Amino acid sequence: MFEIKGKVAVVTGGGGVLGGSIARSLINAGVKVAVLDIREENVNNRVKELEELGGEAIGFVSSVLSMDELKQARETIINKWGKVDILVNAAGGNLPGATLTEQQTVFDMKIEDFEKVNNLNMNGTVYPSLVFGEAMSEQGEGSIITISSMATYSAITRVLGYSVAKTGINIFTQWMAMEMATKFSEKIRVNAIAPGFFIGDQNRNVLINPDGSYTERSEKVLARTPMGRFGDIKELNGAVQFLCSDAASFITGVILPVDGGFSSFSGV
Repeated sequence: MFEIKGKVAVVTGGGGVLGGSIARSLINAGVKVAVLDIREENVNNRVKELEELGGEAIGFVSSVLSMDELKQARETIINKWGKVDILVNAAGGNLPGATLTEQQTVFDMKIEDFEKVNNLNMNGTVYPSLVFGEAMSEQGEGSIITISSMATYSAITRVLGYSVAKTGINIFTQWMAMEMATKFSEKIRVNAIAPGFFIGDQNRNVLINPDGSYTERSEKVLARTPMGRFGDIKELNGAVQFLCSDAASFITGVILPVDGGFSSFSGV
C-alpha cells in the first residue's frame, strides 16, 4: 500500500535542508526526483548526492516565482520521464525584517520584507502547484504535498509574515484539493504537512543559545509539546511517503500535523 517506486517527483527547495531530506527519502523509496532550487551550487550538490545513493535525479536552477522557468522544467521532466506523479512544495523561508524581536511591536515590521515572505511562501507554492498540477490534470492522477507550519493553528509571537503566508497555503491546499477532485480526477490529491518545531538554520538563533542551551522560547515550545522534544527533520519523510502512496487514496484537502502533539495540547 505504501509503495511509490517508479514514480516521478518534483521537489521545490530541493537544495535546502528540508527539501533535501525529503528528496533523499524519495530516492531511497525508488522515486525519480527532479530538484528545483534557485541556488545553482545547492542544486548540483543535491543531484550528485541523490545519484550517489543510486537513484535517478535531475536538477533545475529555477525560481518558484517564475511561471516560465517552472514550465520549462515541467517540459524537460516530462520529455525525460514521461510524467509528474508527485509535487512537494518545500521552498519557503523567512526574513529578519518580517520577524519581530521581543522588543518590537507589529508596527516595527518592515513591510517590504513582509511582502517578500508572503510572495515566497504563498505564491512560491501556488505557482508550482498550478504548473505541475496541470500536468497531473492531463494524466489523471498525482499528489501535491505542501509544507505548511504550526504557525497557522494559532498566533505564535514574532513570526507574523511567515504565519500569514503559511495560513494562506492551508486554504489554497483545501481549494486545490476540491478543484482537482471535482473538475479532473479523484486520483489527484492535494494535502499539506504542518511541521511542529524542528531546529534548523532558519530558527536556530531563537531556539538555541550560543552556549548550546535552550532559549526561553525553546522552553515555552517544549512545555506545549507533549512529547517533550523537538522533532527530527527525518520524521517528516514518512508522512510525505504516506500521502504520496495509495495508502492515502481517500485523503485529500488535509493539513496533517507532525508536531509531537503541540497542536492538540492546551498547555494545561
